[in-house]
Amino acid sequence: MIYYHLYAITLAFILDLLIGDPPDWPHPVKWIGSLINKLDRALNNGRRKKGKGLFMLLIILLIVLTVTSMTVYLAYRVHPFAGIVWEALVISTTIAQKSLKQAGMDVYDPLHTQDMAKARLKLSYIVGRDTADLDESEIVRGTVETVAENTSDGITAPLFWAAIGGAPFAMMYRAINTCDSIVGYKNDKYGDFGWASAKLDDIVNWIPSRLTGFLMLLGSKSGHHDWRGRWIILFQDAKKHPSPNSGWCEAGVAALLGIELGGRNVYKGVVSNRARMGIPIVPLEAIHIQKTITIMHRASFLFLLMLWLGGLMYAITNSWL
Repeated sequence: MIYYHLYAITLAFILDLLIGDPPDWPHPVKWIGSLINKLDRALNNGRRKKGKGLFMLLIILLIVLTVTSMTVYLAYRVHPFAGIVWEALVISTTIAQKSLKQAGMDVYDPLHTQDMAKARLKLSYIVGRDTADLDESEIVRGTVETVAENTSDGITAPLFWAAIGGAPFAMMYRAINTCDSIVGYKNDKYGDFGWASAKLDDIVNWIPSRLTGFLMLLGSKSGHHDWRGRWIILFQDAKKHPSPNSGWCEAGVAALLGIELGGRNVYKGVVSNRARMGIPIVPLEAIHIQKTITIMHRASFLFLLMLWLGGLMYAITNSWL
C-alpha cells in the first residue's frame, strides 16, 4: 500500500505543478471553510469557548476523514489504478506549489515595471499586514516571507501527511490548517475558541517545517554565507519567530539569500515588531522573490524524493520481518 501512496503523491505533485487550483473548479478547502464558518457562528458564543472550539475541530476532522476515507476505499475497490488516480486528485487539492508561485509572481511583475500601487494591491491579497504605505523593500519582504512560510504549510506538510496516511491524512492536515487560518487568532473573539485549532496546527507542522528548512539549505547554494554560517542562522533565527514552525523556512531563505526578514509590520493600524532573521548582507530587491520561488521548488522536489527514499526503506524493512 505504501507504493500506492507514493505513486499518488507523485502524480498529485505533478498535477499541482502543471494545473494548480483553477479558480472556477470545485475545491474541498472551500467546502471545509464554509463548514468552519457555520460552526463558528453557531458555537463561538457564551461560556466554555475552548471546549466548543475543540468540539468544532473534532466535528470537522471526523467529517473530512470519513468522507475522504470512504471515497478512496471505494476507488481502490474498483481498481488499484482508479484508487491511485482518485487519491492523487484529492492530494493535489491540498498542495499549492503553482498557486504559491503565481502569488509571488503577481507581486514581482508590477514591481519589475515599477507599478508600486499594483504591487501593494497584489501583496494585500496574500498577507494580513497593511500594505498601502510600503516601499519596494517592504513589499519584497512581505512576499518572500509568505512564499517561504507557505513552502511548508502549502506544499511539504500535506505531502508529509499523505505519505503517512494517504489522501485522508492529507485532507486531515488541510482541514486543521484551514481551521487555524479561520479561527486560530489570538484576539478576544478567537483566543479561546480557536485555541485547539492553533495548537493542533502547531503540532502537525512541527516535523515538516523543520525538514523543509533543512532541505532548503541542502538544495540551494548561497553566495553570502559558508556552509556552517547558513546552518547557524537557521538554528538560531528560526526560534525567534512567534510561530514555533514558520521561522524554519523564513530563516532558511534569509540564510541562503543574505537578506534580513522580520521587522516592523502594521496590522489595521497597530504596529507589531517581529524579531529579525538573517544577516542583511544585501538589500531586499524584487529579484529575491524569484529566488525564493526557486528555493521553494527545489525544497519541494527534495521533499518528494525524501518521501520516496523513506517509503522504499519502510517497504524493504517490512519485507525482512
